[in-house]
Amino acid sequence: MHTEEMPFNRLVKIMDDLREKCPWDKKQTIDTLRQLTIEETYELADAITEHDWKSIKEELGDILLHIVFYSKIGTEQQQFTLDDVINGVCEKLIFRHPHIYAPASGSGLVQVNDEEDVKRNWEKLKMKEGKKSVLSGVPKSLPATVKAMRLQEKAKQVGFEWENKDQVWEKVEEEQRELKEAIESGDMAHMEEELGDLFFSLINFARFLQVDAENALEKTNKKFIERFTKMETAALAKGKPLQEMTLGEMDSIWNGIKHQS
Repeated sequence: MHTEEMPFNRLVKIMDDLREKCPWDKKQTIDTLRQLTIEETYELADAITEHDWKSIKEELGDILLHIVFYSKIGTEQQQFTLDDVINGVCEKLIFRHPHIYAPASGSGLVQVNDEEDVKRNWEKLKMKEGKKSVLSGVPKSLPATVKAMRLQEKAKQVGFEWENKDQVWEKVEEEQRELKEAIESGDMAHMEEELGDLFFSLINFARFLQVDAENALEKTNKKFIERFTKMETAALAKGKPLQEMTLGEMDSIWNGIKHQS
């Protein structure tokens, strides 16, 4: 046995023990684990945003545990084994990388020039696997910002894409005008629709800038939390909580904190 296989086998053995002996672990199903898995994924996302490598390592371990847990339940339900899961992803990776692994047809390696060629070929191969639409691989439960990015990236692989970022920005400005018109009309449903269109266009523009819109917004969220918390502390130091301050007083503290950043 290779030494690098030992930690993984150790985890599998612990999972077997927990499933047999621990009242909590024995009780879990794929349904009860679902929300916990989502939370663990978000915790990993937080760690990645912070570039906190210690936490990234820890959260990867938690997610790996969940993979082993689901596989254990799958085995118990006679649906699939952990080996099936691992071999399945290995076969998928080999099939979807014909520029690295020669196809079984013996046609030789597929030639690619860059990562865009790889992405386009990936989507073509997924369609051969029975996907009904190039968009079908985007999970319905993804957060809206992430889903918009993935939908745009998928559409790009079949050529449904703006030529340059200037065109995208023109679309952003067009959506801004349409939102203003909707606001003037007072039609709430129309406002919601146009605001969604503006968000979608801004996310598209971020993609053209090669900026992760979700990550950019999350960094702004964190910055707001940090500055607002400092503003609360500064207000208390003045002997006057925010609730008793005017907007002008709060703005003065906020701007001071902002200039310190």
